[in-house]
Amino acid sequence: MNRIILLLFSFFVLTVSAQNDSVPAPTFRFGFLSYDSALVSMRDYAIVQQKMKGMREAYQQELKRVEEEFNQKYEAFLDGQRDFPRTILLKRQTELQQLMERNVEFKAQSLRELQEAETEALKPLRTRLSEMLATLARRHGLALIINTDANACPFIDPTIGIDLQQEVSTALNRR
Repeated sequence: MNRIILLLFSFFVLTVSAQNDSVPAPTFRFGFLSYDSALVSMRDYAIVQQKMKGMREAYQQELKRVEEEFNQKYEAFLDGQRDFPRTILLKRQTELQQLMERNVEFKAQSLRELQEAETEALKPLRTRLSEMLATLARRHGLALIINTDANACPFIDPTIGIDLQQEVSTALNRR
């Protein structure tokens, strides 16, 4: 992000230094908004989040079920370990170890699948937002649009930049 700011600053310096008194310099205009806020303001975002909530709950229920299954087998193992012959004891320890490893892998796979599902579900929204930003940039004659998320730009001069937040939110939710 610092590179973008440095690039913008360099562009401003070059524009100012290249100005000739007889030729007016082109006006550099840019827009800015919080991309995340614009995404969250979309109507379809709530639908995606509701679907994701349902998927998370299904995975949570399955994780709870396998955890309870493991705990029951572990308690049975603890209760009988004094009476098991060595071969059975080792077999049960191996089974518990494998079950625990499968549960850990299932949890990791669940997180990956949830992330992939969310990325895929948000893809059309992100595409629509990007297209809307390109349209607004052309309409306003903007050279670029800056994403202000994560405090990337602590100060933006409102006389040079155009705050697009409200316009984007309104345009995206028009049907």
